[in-house]
Amino acid sequence: MDLHILDHKLRVASISKHGLDTYTHPLIKLIFLRHRTRCKFFSLTETPENYTVVLDEEGFKELPPSQHLRVERSTWLPLNVVSNTNTSSSSQVVGVTKIARSVIAPLAKQHVSVFMLSTYQTDFILVREKDLAVVVHTLGEEFHLYQEVEGESVPLQQGASDDLQRNDREVPYSTVHPVFIPKNQFCVMSLDPDTLPGLATTLLDALFYSDSPKEDASPTNDLECIKFFSFSLIDGYVSLVMDTEAQRKFPVNLLFTSSSGELWRMVRIGGQPLGFDECGIVAQISQPLADSDISAYYISTFSFDHALVPEEDIVRVTDMLHSHREEAGC
Repeated sequence: MDLHILDHKLRVASISKHGLDTYTHPLIKLIFLRHRTRCKFFSLTETPENYTVVLDEEGFKELPPSQHLRVERSTWLPLNVVSNTNTSSSSQVVGVTKIARSVIAPLAKQHVSVFMLSTYQTDFILVREKDLAVVVHTLGEEFHLYQEVEGESVPLQQGASDDLQRNDREVPYSTVHPVFIPKNQFCVMSLDPDTLPGLATTLLDALFYSDSPKEDASPTNDLECIKFFSFSLIDGYVSLVMDTEAQRKFPVNLLFTSSSGELWRMVRIGGQPLGFDECGIVAQISQPLADSDISAYYISTFSFDHALVPEEDIVRVTDMLHSHREEAGC
């Protein structure tokens, strides 16, 4: 397999919901007016707490500083795994579980924090720029390494990592975080970016007005569900993650889904904000799923992590996570 170090330097930030008005204009520009900005990597995810924004340096320039914007101090680099095989087995897992053993687990053992962003098209593994040397040394034996330079993938010479040292620090005991499994059914979709202007009203309503009262909303259902909507526009490809209630607002003929039209359930990780320094959170979830051949999309946000698993597997996943917590003495 090939591992590509993409030519983006990313920042991870959160926008408070109280301060959304301050950022509505720049966010609209980044979503709908991509030809007026040089931003090539942009992701916006709404959770109950805030909006998480992941974007490159050009996009970050569009966000004015304010008390409503929190920025993680590190610069992050996105990695992407490309398989050289043409296997099309129906049982083949998709999402983060494909790379749990080959990427996620080895980086956790080397005390490298990762920030995951799964999309309709692929999975991006974000690592801190300062950890790149350790990442290259750790994964160099498993993968053919390439680095994007001005849009071209250039083989990374193995000699370039000869002087790199492994991170030999002992990984601290990984906290077993509580999980919450909301009742929502989710969809992972895409669309042609040229159709975005025609979907402006619907997309703005889903992203910025999801807190508006719903006529059929019930307090009980609100407590059992979660507000979650993710939009990504990365190198010209659009990815959307939304629940079925939001999906019904979009024209069906404009949304791309997998051939099976699979529905997904969410596992939300963390009882309190996770932070960015703890290692092994993604591995803690993705490794058991990989061992059980369960597909999963994984989206990290500023406060919590979220894994999407096929609805048909949610009972098995729930039992597996409960067993894991019991074994850890939680």
